[in-house]
Amino acid sequence: MAKKVSKSGKSLAKIAKPMASEGKIIFMDYASSTPVREEVLEAMQPYFRLKFGNPSSLHSYGREAKLAIEEAKEKIAKTINASPEEIVFTSGSTESSVLAIRGVAKAKMQSGNHILSSAIEHDPVFSTCKSMVTEGFTLTTLLVDVDGLVSIADVRSKITPKTILLSVQHSNGEIGTIQHIEDIGRIAKEKSVTFHTDATFSYGWVPLDVRKMNVDLMSFDAHHCYGPKGIGALYVKSGIPIKPIFPNKDNLLRPGTLSIASIVGFAAAAEIAHKEMGKNQKNLARLQRMFIDYIEENIKFVKLNGHLTRRLPNNINFSFSGITGSELVKQLEENGIITSTCVDCRALEAIGVKGEKFTGSVRFTFGKDTTQDEAKKVAMKVMDLVERARKG
Repeated sequence: MAKKVSKSGKSLAKIAKPMASEGKIIFMDYASSTPVREEVLEAMQPYFRLKFGNPSSLHSYGREAKLAIEEAKEKIAKTINASPEEIVFTSGSTESSVLAIRGVAKAKMQSGNHILSSAIEHDPVFSTCKSMVTEGFTLTTLLVDVDGLVSIADVRSKITPKTILLSVQHSNGEIGTIQHIEDIGRIAKEKSVTFHTDATFSYGWVPLDVRKMNVDLMSFDAHHCYGPKGIGALYVKSGIPIKPIFPNKDNLLRPGTLSIASIVGFAAAAEIAHKEMGKNQKNLARLQRMFIDYIEENIKFVKLNGHLTRRLPNNINFSFSGITGSELVKQLEENGIITSTCVDCRALEAIGVKGEKFTGSVRFTFGKDTTQDEAKKVAMKVMDLVERARKG
């Protein structure tokens, strides 16, 4: 029987199972995405065929769909200590961040034109802020220290009477550092500056409380916490001025027909993730510590990137001398281990990782089901491959 071949000419079998001959695949790139949980799929299933109504319709099918959206908003709002009416569904955290930045900037442009953001923001925030400069806004970038942390004093000193928006990510997906969001938010509140945080990589993994953190807007999505792709949310604090970025006759902040199945799946994933968060955090932190200790004790000339303790419990980023990140990632995959190298290199550049170590950076991110045995196998294989590369 002939193998199925994609349009690019690659065997689909090889794409789907890159190392089937080597045994079980160990996936350690959960910061890129997570698989949809079985419970989430079950919750979504009826809304593809049986409960397919448009929430804008007045009949029973439409009312059923609208009710599902309202219930999902309640569930998701609860996970971040928000009100249901403060949740806006989007296509993902990218759209959420663009909507937050452009929407607030347009709504407040009569009050000022200054935007403040950090040097290591997720690309949707970085690119959107940069694009605003061509539209008459000014942008100031907050530098970070060697651990990737923004200086609280710097935030206070860089805010001006014309500052209308401050955007600092909750955590960095590349190096795992978690910012002092509560302190930053307190300053923004004191200065009457609207504060947005991108919580893409934090949501579902660590506790988030929008009231306690003093944030006005927060971006997050489903596919980073075992939900479906293509669905995200933007928390918009009640009373925050924000304009739609998509023109529409009803002046809706986010127009269009919503994907009910995706929204229901998002809510299901959110509920489960937050129910299991305590247990998962404890287990992941233990695996993280074990992995870091093994690498640092057994491999010379390595550097852990990001803060040692103020970091996501499932994120580890190491720089290795003697081998490039892309080569190490390639060799690991050839041995049945999926990792990633520099996805957004601004973070590494911002914390001062340069030269050979910069090109030798690899990110390892665990999932809720990652085992101690898997973590040990990966650490040992990394040591083996780095040693071989250095010996030439």
